[in-house]
Amino acid sequence: MFDFKNHWNTFRNYSFLLTELIKRDISGKYKDSTLGLFWSFLNPLLSMIVLTIVFSTFFGRTIENFPVYLLSGKLVFDLFANATTGAMDSIKGNSEIIKKIYVPKYMFAVGIVCSEFINFLISLVVLVAVMFVTGAPFYMSLFYSPIPLFFLLVLTMGVGLILATATTFFTDIKYLYGVLTMLLSFMTPLFYPIEIIPEQFLFFFKINPLYAAVSCFRDIVLYGAFPQTKFLVYLIITSIIALIIGIYLFYRYQDDFVINI
Repeated sequence: MFDFKNHWNTFRNYSFLLTELIKRDISGKYKDSTLGLFWSFLNPLLSMIVLTIVFSTFFGRTIENFPVYLLSGKLVFDLFANATTGAMDSIKGNSEIIKKIYVPKYMFAVGIVCSEFINFLISLVVLVAVMFVTGAPFYMSLFYSPIPLFFLLVLTMGVGLILATATTFFTDIKYLYGVLTMLLSFMTPLFYPIEIIPEQFLFFFKINPLYAAVSCFRDIVLYGAFPQTKFLVYLIITSIIALIIGIYLFYRYQDDFVINI
């Protein structure tokens, strides 16, 4: 039986480790580059510029403020993709520590997700700057933004724990996941309007929780509205389900990690 109180006390006792892991992941991400943490600003900005140049020709006239539309979606998607990809290899990547001393193993996956979320928050500075440059209004609805972002974090944490567990036993998953994230990027309207998708294919987009997350965030940032209820509710439900499954699988199989890493 899952003892929540015991696990919560363990988490509190090892919270210092989580802090150190987050610091390590943030500082280590660009440790060999000259610009260092500045890439957290430069990466999304350069990607937005390139994609805007390429796709504004096709969709710039049909999408209001295409640079903000593109960047708001891409930042959300990149957070999920980068964090889950990092969490996927978090157990095997820290095998030497896990084999030598006892630490709560989930800390490594959680640390990756949290560090990527901090990078995401830093990248929001770029979004704000682009909104200033393009003359986008800053709506009061921005105060709602923590709601979808929190559940995006919950979703990412859940999927990260699932992948961390599965990859420990089946290494090939990390190669297949690259293909899956590419597919997800096309099933999430990052640089095109959903209206161009034929009716018979819309179902596959609407069951994608990242589509819901991006839609909620864009409603707030670009359109000055509270997220559509159907998208927000779907995001909340799928994120909670993903976290429950992730915690269950990780808790169920963590004792077998040592012999598989």
